[in-house]
Amino acid sequence: MKILVLNCGSSSVKYQLLDLDGDNEQMLAGGIVEEVGLGKPRLTHRRPGREKLVRDDIPVADHKQAIALILDILADAEIGVLSSVQEVEAVGHRVVHGGERFAASVRIDAQVLQAIYDNIPLAPLHNPPNIQGIEAVTALLPHVPQVAVFDTAFHQTMEPAAYLYAIPYRFYEKYGIRRYGFHGTSHRYVAGQAAAYLGRPLESLKIVTCHLGNGASVTAVQHGRSVLTSMGFTPLEGLVMGTRCGDLDPAIVPFLMEHEGLDVEGINHLLNKESGVLGLSELSSDMRVFENALHAGPAHPHYERARLVLEHYTGRIKRYIGAYAAAMGGLDCVVFTGGVGENFCEVCEWSCAGLEFLGIEGVQGRRADGRIVEASSPTSRVKVLIVPTNEELAIARDVFEVLTGAA
Repeated sequence: MKILVLNCGSSSVKYQLLDLDGDNEQMLAGGIVEEVGLGKPRLTHRRPGREKLVRDDIPVADHKQAIALILDILADAEIGVLSSVQEVEAVGHRVVHGGERFAASVRIDAQVLQAIYDNIPLAPLHNPPNIQGIEAVTALLPHVPQVAVFDTAFHQTMEPAAYLYAIPYRFYEKYGIRRYGFHGTSHRYVAGQAAAYLGRPLESLKIVTCHLGNGASVTAVQHGRSVLTSMGFTPLEGLVMGTRCGDLDPAIVPFLMEHEGLDVEGINHLLNKESGVLGLSELSSDMRVFENALHAGPAHPHYERARLVLEHYTGRIKRYIGAYAAAMGGLDCVVFTGGVGENFCEVCEWSCAGLEFLGIEGVQGRRADGRIVEASSPTSRVKVLIVPTNEELAIARDVFEVLTGAA
């Protein structure tokens, strides 16, 4: 089954075409259209074994035009991989928020689409472009089945004591204010990969998965189920991230609003776009900047700030690992994934330093390089793994299972 996976952001469309047939899984092509509806749209297209294609001269005013362009590229006689767009047999969409209604991926129909619309207040920046992608495919490929794969679905196994906030209960009933969690597709995928690597059933394991990219979250996966996760009502809670503050004393919000003259929009922008690694360093939100400074040594002008950022960043991760191990009553494995988790060696190393009492020993940072690597010592009771995530493959697998009934 040839499955097109789409991840529609506010001004971008990431895509990947995969061919799944039972145990055979092949990535045929992928890429991204950036700056959709903005000044200078750009297409980057990749095929395995070939040089990437970059085009800047593309007329892309909206998501429908971006997806039409993607379909044209995929069926192009020279650089495409399809003889016709009619070869696309299904489309899987990453949808950020499914609220409490969806605990699994589902085929999209009018009722599902309406439910995604209904959840816009919970994800005002994310669900609208996800919807635009769905409606664009409906117009361009009207007879092709579509499946929604929700970031929040994996975390619907949390118990009320884990997802409720200690504010008046009526606000949960009235507005749905609760912990939802995000990055669920990635957490589920890497937990499964870790179990397979260890040669043990996922249902027998207690795993902490750390998805570390520009956005970052930690999840406690107990016997295959998400029981706790660091992101909350929105993706702002939890770890220190590229531009998001993570956990914060709530009293800081009205204090800053009063003393800095900020309105609701202003404080939201500050906490989501000006904080985190960017705010703490006042240099960059890109962890590679601090990796380079750290490796350059004390002579580098930003060395001390890089150490501060890394200590703060990894200290928060360490506290979550310890807390989630306590909540699960034990720990078998810690997984690091995402752009930062797979490539910044010191993040893994520093996050696990001092956790020997949990059974974690001899952790040395390693790069994933596209494969699972063991960062802990061979004698470590709790294994620390660097596991490359593949959300597109996870989405495609869900599409295949939903449409064929395979499990």
